[in-house]
Amino acid sequence: MSELTLNNGVTIPQLGFGVFQVPPEDTQGIVEDALAAGYRHIDTAAAYRNEAGVGAAIAASGLPREELFITTKLRNGDQGRAQEAFQLSRKELGLDYVDLYLIHWPVPSQGLYVQAWKEMERLYENKQIRAIGVSNFLSEHLDTLLEAAETVPAVNQIEVHPSYQQAELAAKCRSLGIAVEAYSPLGQGGDLNGNAVTAVAQAHNASPAQVILAWHLAAGTIVIPKSADPTRLRENFAATSLKLSDDELASITALESGARIGSDPAVAAFTQL
Repeated sequence: MSELTLNNGVTIPQLGFGVFQVPPEDTQGIVEDALAAGYRHIDTAAAYRNEAGVGAAIAASGLPREELFITTKLRNGDQGRAQEAFQLSRKELGLDYVDLYLIHWPVPSQGLYVQAWKEMERLYENKQIRAIGVSNFLSEHLDTLLEAAETVPAVNQIEVHPSYQQAELAAKCRSLGIAVEAYSPLGQGGDLNGNAVTAVAQAHNASPAQVILAWHLAAGTIVIPKSADPTRLRENFAATSLKLSDDELASITALESGARIGSDPAVAAFTQL
C-alpha cells in the first residue's frame, strides 16, 4: 500500500475505506472485511453514527494500533464545542488518539469553523490527534481559515471523481501543502460506465472501479471508496497495482463535466449533521 506524507510528516495510506451510509448495525462486519482485505485506513464521521462499529472492528481485528490510520469528522452542529465533540468520537471509537480529525463542512452561515479549528489546534498540540484537516472547504473557506490558523490543514477531503474534478481547488490545496482526499471517488457509481473508463478497463482486464481508483492514485490523491460487498472491496483494493499510461489517464481526465453529486459547500447549512 502506497503512503503519502502529510505536511506535518505523518504518513497516510493513499487508499482507504469509507463507511459513509453504512448502517451502524452493519459497520463492524463490513470494516472487519475491509481490514482482512488489507485496508489500514478507515474513514468515518460522527454524522455517520457508525463510529462505534468502526471501533468494534478495530478491537476485534487484533491489529496493532500503529498499523491503522483512523479518520473521523466534527459534526456540523458541534462546531461550537469541538473539543467535547472530539472526546465523544474518541470514546465511540475506543481509541486513545485519532490519526486525522476533520471539520466535516464549513457551514459558512454558522460562522463557527474558525473557532472549531482553534479548538482542534489545541487537541493537535496535546497529541490527541496526529493531524487535523478540513472537508468540503472551498477556496474562500480556506482563505478565511488560514488568516487565523496557526496550523495549515493537512487534508481537504472534497468531492472528486472523473466527471467532477474540482481541478482549480485541488491545485490550490496542493500549492498550500494540503493533501487532497477524494470522497465519492466513483461518482457514486455514475462514472463507471463512461466510454473511456470501460475501454481502459477492457485493455487491462480490470474493473471500471479499479481504473478510476488507479486514476486517482496516479494523481497523488488520497481516495476512500466504499463497498459493502466483500468481493468488490477486495477488487477495489487491488487497484493499487494497476498502472495506467499517460494517454489512458488523460482520457479519463477528459470526462470532466462539472457534474456535482453532493451539496454545494458555499451554501450547505445542514446543522443537524
